[in-house]
Amino acid sequence: MGWLIALIVVVVLVVIVGIYLWATYNSLVTLNVRVEEAWSDITVQLKRRADLLPNLIESVKGYAAHEKGVFESVTRARAETLGAQGPAEASVAENHMQTALKSIFAVAEAYPQLQASQNFLQLQAELVDTEDKVQASRRFYNGGVRELNTKIKVFPNNVFAKRLGFNSTDFFEVGDLAAIAEPPRVQF
Repeated sequence: MGWLIALIVVVVLVVIVGIYLWATYNSLVTLNVRVEEAWSDITVQLKRRADLLPNLIESVKGYAAHEKGVFESVTRARAETLGAQGPAEASVAENHMQTALKSIFAVAEAYPQLQASQNFLQLQAELVDTEDKVQASRRFYNGGVRELNTKIKVFPNNVFAKRLGFNSTDFFEVGDLAAIAEPPRVQF
């Protein structure tokens, strides 16, 4: 009779542990998919911004053709953004992009005719909208990463999460937080 009670207790414990592992695994998978989806949103917005830049450069070039260095830096930043693999590289590329955008808008401020150009104003508005979307996507991504990393690192999940193939994910951080605190502004 005593061995039957011990067997029942062991079976109940195994079932409880199994249910816990199953629920934890499923929640980790869900969080992982959410993080991947959020990263996809970021890449879509970065691509959208990169697609706007050639048009913006062409608009400014017509008025400030002698500012070759500015255009080259924007082009390099665009290529770096498109080639970034993962959050760490994208963070570095984002720093360079913010610097390049500030320089092109600084050039634009010196040309009143450009500031009055409807095409330039429309491109600028689209770029500001895209920057807002990048920031929103970044917040969503980092929130998902925070949840996933927390779930992976808390006890007892930290005992088996890595064995199940779940690793901590990098945040999408930008080195110069002041540079991205708000979208690029141009004052006319």
